[in-house]
Amino acid sequence: MKLILYAVPFFFVLIAIELLADRWRGMRTYRLADTISSLSTGVLSTTTGLLTKGVGLVTYALALDHLALIRLPEDSGWVWLFAFVLYDFCYYWHHRLGHERNVLWAAHSVHHQSEDYNLSTALRQTSTGFIFGWVFYLPMAVLGVPLLVFVTVATLNLLYQFWVHTRHVPKLGWFEWCFVSPSNHRAHHAQNALYMDRNYGGVFIFWDRLFGTFQEEDDAEPVIFGVTTPLSSWNPLWANWQFYAQLLADARRTERWWDKVRIWFMPTGWRPADVAGKHPVNKPDLSQFKKFEVALPLPQQVYIALQFAVYVGLGSYLLNLGEHLAPQALLLGWGYMALGLFVLGAGLENRPWALRLEGVRLALNVPLVWLAPWAGLWPASAWGWVGLFSYSALSVMGLYACRARVTPLAEC
Repeated sequence: MKLILYAVPFFFVLIAIELLADRWRGMRTYRLADTISSLSTGVLSTTTGLLTKGVGLVTYALALDHLALIRLPEDSGWVWLFAFVLYDFCYYWHHRLGHERNVLWAAHSVHHQSEDYNLSTALRQTSTGFIFGWVFYLPMAVLGVPLLVFVTVATLNLLYQFWVHTRHVPKLGWFEWCFVSPSNHRAHHAQNALYMDRNYGGVFIFWDRLFGTFQEEDDAEPVIFGVTTPLSSWNPLWANWQFYAQLLADARRTERWWDKVRIWFMPTGWRPADVAGKHPVNKPDLSQFKKFEVALPLPQQVYIALQFAVYVGLGSYLLNLGEHLAPQALLLGWGYMALGLFVLGAGLENRPWALRLEGVRLALNVPLVWLAPWAGLWPASAWGWVGLFSYSALSVMGLYACRARVTPLAEC
């Protein structure tokens, strides 16, 4: 987790460099709403991870204690190399089944919902992957990989995947045969039939070549990014819930009890016959594909961007101190984070009720002054009053300025 924290500043520096490359090359790989949406799911994911990381760590530690066939030494370079390759092998199957089974796709689909492709897309991560993700890495515990080694190679694998989410790096020759590259990962993020469900490796692409899931990026078939059933939302909470909601609705509608159970574990896209006929899911024609877009006045864009920067700061604070915070402090921090990101998502979508909800969010800063020290989120201090009051006052002024320039009020 600390490695991720140290990497965050570099992530934002590289995103800034990519934005400059966009300008220099006359490309447009970033849109404000899409970028904030992707980063919001990332912030929500890391914050949720503070509450749920114990699921994977505890189950791994228990498996290591009770199921390990051998115990590998923690100080051996060969063990680290073995673990790094083995983790990517496990990741390949985790990732592949994440595309092939409904309940796993419900979690993983978050990462694919963006219709743009840039470095911010790499940070677009699920908040529910912890539910089943730990299962795929138990073989490492059975083979005796130490917990510290497992956690470290998992983090390194995740960090590697950041740089491949770009459209600015072309094919890399021999590198493409062994390693995941921006080119073959662009193909992975496509919704074109040619590229669908291909290139699952995290670091090594030879798993895909070995198991028949490799597809080279084809210049004659430009990649169309996104999912075949568009999210059509900028809200990070809905992004995480959307496919679960669809599965729940289908399970409720079907008359067969067996279908109510098996829908979760069937191949992705499978639906009960009695439901599919009555409630068809319309998928857009890719030949007429248009990205999801909501027109926003400039003052509203600036206001939301500045508010989001506050939440990036809060997320970094929680990530830095998460190991030392009490559960109630983490719950309070997560709740405040989730509410704020939901409200910003509503603002990006120009929801009629977004302004009222933003007022509620700002009003909740008052009880937060008492709740945060009580929960241990931060110590009691007059600076807490001053800081939250100043932030709230500036936010209200920004909201008023936004309202004054945009009519009707719902558009703000």
